[in-house]
Amino acid sequence: MLKKNSLFILSLGVMLGVFMGICGSVVAEKDKSDAVVDSEALPYEDLRTFTEIFGRIKRDYVEPVSDKKLLEDAIRGMLAGLDPHSAYLVSEEYQELKEGTTGQFGGLGIEVTMENGFIKVVSPIDDTPAQRAGIKTGDLIIRLDDQPVKGMSLADAVKTMRGEPGSKIELTVVREGADAPLKLTLVRAVIKVQSVKSRVLEKDYGYMRISSFQSGTGESLKEALGTLKKDNGGKLKGLVLDLRNNPGGVLNAAVDVSDAFLKSGLIVYTEGRIENSEMRFNATPDDLIDGAPMVVLINAGSASASEIVAGALQDQKRAVIMGEKSFGKGSVQTILPTSNGSAVKLTTARYYTPSGRSIQAEGIEPDIALANVKLESLDKIDFDPVKEADLTHHLQNGNTKGGAKEGDADKQAKDKEADYYKDYPLYQALTLLKGISIVNK
Repeated sequence: MLKKNSLFILSLGVMLGVFMGICGSVVAEKDKSDAVVDSEALPYEDLRTFTEIFGRIKRDYVEPVSDKKLLEDAIRGMLAGLDPHSAYLVSEEYQELKEGTTGQFGGLGIEVTMENGFIKVVSPIDDTPAQRAGIKTGDLIIRLDDQPVKGMSLADAVKTMRGEPGSKIELTVVREGADAPLKLTLVRAVIKVQSVKSRVLEKDYGYMRISSFQSGTGESLKEALGTLKKDNGGKLKGLVLDLRNNPGGVLNAAVDVSDAFLKSGLIVYTEGRIENSEMRFNATPDDLIDGAPMVVLINAGSASASEIVAGALQDQKRAVIMGEKSFGKGSVQTILPTSNGSAVKLTTARYYTPSGRSIQAEGIEPDIALANVKLESLDKIDFDPVKEADLTHHLQNGNTKGGAKEGDADKQAKDKEADYYKDYPLYQALTLLKGISIVNK
């Protein structure tokens, strides 16, 4: 048995050495200067260490371990050590990833990443179990039911959070400002993400919410804008584009959304080490709201594709960016299918805004920063303030036209019950749009 393992280890070492030699040759064709370093410094000692440890595990570990598991775990570790977003996806995980870009999948509705061995929430998705349970951007998940997260891979954690619709899972969450970990029980569901929602806030002012960037988000946005203008009875005077807690998604969808509001110029470009990682995306001449002022809302949960849109509209002076500094995920992941039906998700480039800013680990700084506060209406006072019209023998208004119309007071009272009076950033965005409209008029 020992001889058999030794032969296997020797073969593995030779195969790895040949593979590294081939890689060095490929690099030599592309860049001779790099090739000299690579071809002269093949990591024979490291490969020997790898095969030695492989053999010791096969021979001495307390339980038998298959070659497939050891090699798969080695690949996972190799990719996980690069950055939080590179990963090895077995066939089942690869399929789940493809389902996620179409807008329907099973689970909790939560975008996560790894930080210091724990699961960090990038953003809960709208209208999902995670959002309804009160999961927030920045939460650290330390337990899944009774199982500690420490030591789990991101893929394993995501797999644990997914399950049969209707089944329950308890998340133990550490939240900044909380005195003790929170225990939240979520009921799994089939997640059907409607990536675009819209409505008229007030006459002439529209609201567009994008919760994630999927393959069909660009077309959905165009349809929603058409409906919005129709509901408004004509051209808009201003639009609020809400990208808060949007974890990102498909790059082309971010380009399509940006292009909908730009007539020309660069939207985003990427740079990496390999030739096909360098891409540039430019706008086409079709601003769908005819240059109407825009405010884009972002926060710490706005990541990746959201930051591309915010950065493009900010650099092109097309919109005012309002809210909190964004998440700062400015890297491109390429999905590379493998011969066994699995795939490698590998970081291959960085995003740059039109002015050349890297989003990575920096995020988008808003033009107008807003504190994370909530508006509450004051209780009605017991008496109304005295006005000119209440004074005895007050002078009558000489204007017989205009004046308050019947029902204006009721309308104002109804408006104050609207959600945007409670949503501080949205209220501020609408106020700014009204101000811009008044000045332009």
